[in-house]
Amino acid sequence: MSLDRAVAPDPYDLLPQVPSFTVTSTDMQDGRPLDDLFAHPSAGGKNVSPQLAWSGFPDETRGFVVTCFDPDAPTGSGFWHWVLVNLPATVTELPRGADPLPGDAFCVRNDYGERTYGGSAPPPGDRPHRYVFAVHAIDVDKLDVGPDATPAYVGFNLAFHTLARATMRPTYQS
Repeated sequence: MSLDRAVAPDPYDLLPQVPSFTVTSTDMQDGRPLDDLFAHPSAGGKNVSPQLAWSGFPDETRGFVVTCFDPDAPTGSGFWHWVLVNLPATVTELPRGADPLPGDAFCVRNDYGERTYGGSAPPPGDRPHRYVFAVHAIDVDKLDVGPDATPAYVGFNLAFHTLARATMRPTYQS
């Protein structure tokens, strides 16, 4: 069973352009399928966040926000899997299964309703979904949001504080 619908645009194509920098991972590759380890338990996965590392961001970077978004979810608004806010500028890598989080960093609720990483879980039989992992270099030490903020509100704040962005887009299919 495949849901018959158009491919959603990449969410960052719809926002003002910002410079890019480099994000890498020992756990995933751009455009390649994610391992089941990083999928949600409802899709048979272990719900482990992948390792990420980044470099080449602007010198004036004062902090980072890491997000994971599925624009292909059959919701009309995509699906937020991870919104990790207020990483210190000294943090340039997250290990696999990042926990505890460094400094005063925290996660807002993802679309599963949890304050953590939530793995991929497209509907069974649907086409491969894109998972946009993004590292946002920001011009403030901390975004003025709390743990009860929505991913959309975090994104709104990012629109005014993002200096540069690095992205990686692996896929997953159940």
